[in-house]
Amino acid sequence: MFLSALLAACILPAVAADFGKSVTWDRHSLIIDGRRVCPVMGEVHYSRIPADEWQEEVRKMKEGGVTLIATYVFWSHIEEEEGIFRWDGQRALRRFLEICKQEEMPVVLRLGPFCHGEVRNGGIPEWMFTKGCKLREQNPTFMHYAEELYRQIFTQVQGLQWKDGGPVLAAQFDNEYHGRGEYLMALKAIAQRIGFDLPFYTRTGWPELRTPVPFGEMLPLYGDYADGFWDKDIKECAGNYYKAFNFKAFRSSTAIGTDLLGKQEEKLNKGDEQYPYFTCELGGGMVTAYHRRPYIYPEDAYSMALVKLGSGSNLLGYYMYHGGTNPEGKLHTLNECQTSPGTANNDLPVMTYDFQAPLGEFGQTYPQYYLLRPLHLFMQDWGEVLAPMESAFPSPQDLKKGEDTQLRWAYRSKDSSGFIFVNNYERLQNLSEKKNVQLEACGVKFPKLTIPAGTMCIFPVNVDGINYATAQLVAKREGKIYMQQVKGIPTTLCVDGKTLRNVKAKGMDKPVYKNIYLLSPDEAAHLFLAPKAFEDVSLNVTCEKQKEAGPQRTIVKGPAKVAVAPTDADYEQAAVYRVRVAREALQGPKRLLSITYQGDCARLYANGRLIADNFNYGRPFLFGLWRLPADCTELELRIMPMQPDMPVYLPRETDKTLGENVLKVEIVDRK
Repeated sequence: MFLSALLAACILPAVAADFGKSVTWDRHSLIIDGRRVCPVMGEVHYSRIPADEWQEEVRKMKEGGVTLIATYVFWSHIEEEEGIFRWDGQRALRRFLEICKQEEMPVVLRLGPFCHGEVRNGGIPEWMFTKGCKLREQNPTFMHYAEELYRQIFTQVQGLQWKDGGPVLAAQFDNEYHGRGEYLMALKAIAQRIGFDLPFYTRTGWPELRTPVPFGEMLPLYGDYADGFWDKDIKECAGNYYKAFNFKAFRSSTAIGTDLLGKQEEKLNKGDEQYPYFTCELGGGMVTAYHRRPYIYPEDAYSMALVKLGSGSNLLGYYMYHGGTNPEGKLHTLNECQTSPGTANNDLPVMTYDFQAPLGEFGQTYPQYYLLRPLHLFMQDWGEVLAPMESAFPSPQDLKKGEDTQLRWAYRSKDSSGFIFVNNYERLQNLSEKKNVQLEACGVKFPKLTIPAGTMCIFPVNVDGINYATAQLVAKREGKIYMQQVKGIPTTLCVDGKTLRNVKAKGMDKPVYKNIYLLSPDEAAHLFLAPKAFEDVSLNVTCEKQKEAGPQRTIVKGPAKVAVAPTDADYEQAAVYRVRVAREALQGPKRLLSITYQGDCARLYANGRLIADNFNYGRPFLFGLWRLPADCTELELRIMPMQPDMPVYLPRETDKTLGENVLKVEIVDRK
């Protein structure tokens, strides 16, 4: 009973109980019912997940510390054929919103018309390109169709807005728009005329608009990624993503969407600094394009989140937090590709949108799901304290890639309280340990420390009676304060005029001092979560080669001057394997088919229908077996061989052995 109560307390979002209450904002944060909050926003695309899985996946997001959901409404998913709107099955937006209401999870709708999201044409239907008008522009033809779209979306939203006690808290207009602000304002006017009446509205804060929107009309939200599939460069560490690991006052990124937006300067729209610093696209992972396949580490996501928080952000919005699978299109596949009339820059997989997100395509947890949880709990429980704190930057804000001569750190403070943020990590750069580091904030000097390589942490200063600590605050529940050890740094706790050194973690059962409990990183990652039982799976699965690969294709570059992915015709020359799974694998707990293979890319078919695909980047090719028809136990696996000198970025984790081969096929529990 005690554990159940703690679990319920943990996963109750910080704004859920406030449905319908007043929402305002100032330059620091959202203010709900007079209380400052620092939400954690996780992106999930409802139309990329089967409807019967929505409730379970929303709950898992909530258990991960997400307190606000963001989702695109892809125009091409709901009106692929002109005039025929589909709100059925996994396109049933209203049903998804009703589930979010049941689960007490607020929602930000990203309305388009243009979304991108690695969808064909950025979500603009193919038929729209035949109308003879410029798209994403304030002309009568395009705005007419945009209004029809918004009217249809409103049929799904009506009665579920925040003012009605529903989950819809805000809406975003268009995405990554760099034209005139009047276009965005026209979209907002249409939405409000139709009946959208929300506490606030948003836009992406990048790139710089040609003309601004009036102050206060739309909150600009920012982003950063550890790497990007969109870069045409196929070298490791291409682009300037390294800046995401530096504490800095500049809120935006110059690395996002360079294929569409070109080179961007570190410049914000005038007046944007008067808005609260929020993100909507902080890379929880990254999708793989055919020509560029980043392998994202859990530390990448955690480091970026901590750096953004230390730099002043009071809303961490992850893109993606939950991966998905593209729905089937009636007229064509719905993935981004070079040959479509819009966003023709990258060839994406036809089906998978796993994104290496904290929760993957099939709801499986990647390590960053647990790594990020303590940070999210901290934002829930100390958000009101953190929100008004200003950031200070003792280390330079313009560090170069791989700079290793000094520690990256910042602090946020108000009056005599503060938090020190430390980041001794940069993707693929192997930063060294830093010795004799002197940290100071709010007049409090820490003892000199050695900061190990890869360390990322937050230290409190004069918070909740703690003068300082070399451990990280995690949660505050029922009068108890839970802290997390920082690996490689002895825990010092200065409280009540006493300095306790080399404090050892004693878990949730025994405090280390009065009401303070010290946890190991693993205990903190699973704090308040009910233990899950996993069984050793020994279900039978066989894989037998049926056909050798035919002549290798010539890999050419397409219209965007990057390598073209194999076509359906190319896969006719692929090596073919027959995979048989035990019928019991389709029953009971949800299990994954896991395929480790050598080769360039692969597809999986059931009854002749494509059900999954994979661009090899070093992780196993997965499929959720519960999504198979009950009578289907035989699958066809097709693998395209790895070729020499492919114009493709393959991360160091990828097996680059030429040719193709299946190394391991197994059935594993989804975790």
